Amino acid sequence: MLELEAQPLTPEAFAPFGEVIDTRTSDYFHINAGRTRRYHDLARVETLGEQARALISIFVSQPVTLPLELPFLERHPQGSQAFVPMHEERFIVVVAPPGETIAPDSVRAFVTDGRQGVNYAAGTWHAIQSVLEREGEFLVVDRGGEGNNCDEYPIDIRVTLPQGETDMPTESEQEKTS
Repeated sequence: MLELEAQPLTPEAFAPFGEVIDTRTSDYFHINAGRTRRYHDLARVETLGEQARALISIFVSQPVTLPLELPFLERHPQGSQAFVPMHEERFIVVVAPPGETIAPDSVRAFVTDGRQGVNYAAGTWHAIQSVLEREGEFLVVDRGGEGNNCDEYPIDIRVTLPQGETDMPTESEQEKTS
């Protein structure tokens, strides 16, 4: 099993996999008679293939237990996929570069701070949604259209957070209270 400790998410560390969506590190300009800051073009929305179109959805995800154990990563070869937390939910991001296979030494794990979103570039391998602490609502922008746009690759991964990173219960602690 591949063991990873999630590191804080930064635009530089995440660049090979897509973009970090974060107004705190982005430029803006004023619109609407100066009452609105527009953080423009924060991520590249990719829609490849026939009759492709951008979709906006809301995902509601249940929290994971730690350590997070993943039996696979998935990718969307025909489009990017962005996740933006709606209520400052923190989540774990596990990624690997595009390709037909996944080299274990290329897999990276990050943890968001609750105000960051991510945009996975087309073909980037990534874990399923893994929200921490509480149920999470995410604005999701991805591709709709004809053709298969989801592949899975079996790989056993265990992700932990650095000591003191969270007060959420581990799987064994949750079992004791059930």
